[in-house]
Amino acid sequence: MEFIPTTTTLIQFAIATFVIAITPGPDMTLFVGRALSEGRAAGMACMFGAMTGVVIHTIVVALGLSALLVASPTAFLTLKIVGAGYLLWLAYQAIRKGSAFTPETRHHAARPLLRNWMTGIGINLLNPKIVLFFMTFLPQFVSASDPHAAGKLLFLGLCFIPLSLPVTIPLVLMADRFAGLLRRNRRATRVVDYLFAGVFGAFALKILSAQR
Repeated sequence: MEFIPTTTTLIQFAIATFVIAITPGPDMTLFVGRALSEGRAAGMACMFGAMTGVVIHTIVVALGLSALLVASPTAFLTLKIVGAGYLLWLAYQAIRKGSAFTPETRHHAARPLLRNWMTGIGINLLNPKIVLFFMTFLPQFVSASDPHAAGKLLFLGLCFIPLSLPVTIPLVLMADRFAGLLRRNRRATRVVDYLFAGVFGAFALKILSAQR
């Protein structure tokens, strides 16, 4: 089929995807943090929300629309401000409300799975670095003169999900197991809250410093 790249291209793409998947980022921080604070299901919901964002980014890149964001200074600046603001809001929430690691409050404090899923989508779509990533990463595996370039971009972008899941799913599973230990130590839970808040804040600063 015309939209499927060559075997060599697929192998190269799989290796690159694995390297990217094990690199910490806002998405990973979110669903691991939710798995720690609210359980495995919440972490999985955030993770699949982020993967939904990957699908949207892929479609946008395949249609060539994200080039407009990168080319327009105003659009890119707006996306940076909104994305960084969203991360800072999550950091503030972690410090202000804390995590629900104690068994008696865990179920009451847990957010609905739909809300966690939407949070995953939001943190993925509002990260301009991901826009830049898909704009610069995917095209490296497709020739600009290829008449089936759009189909191959879409195919590769969607392949990013099953290729990264073997890395992300174990992170959520291990985080949920580790949560039992943290729930027995309230001081440790607050350290985790501030740790994740600090990471979110750092990512927000990185987003604001991103160049077109």
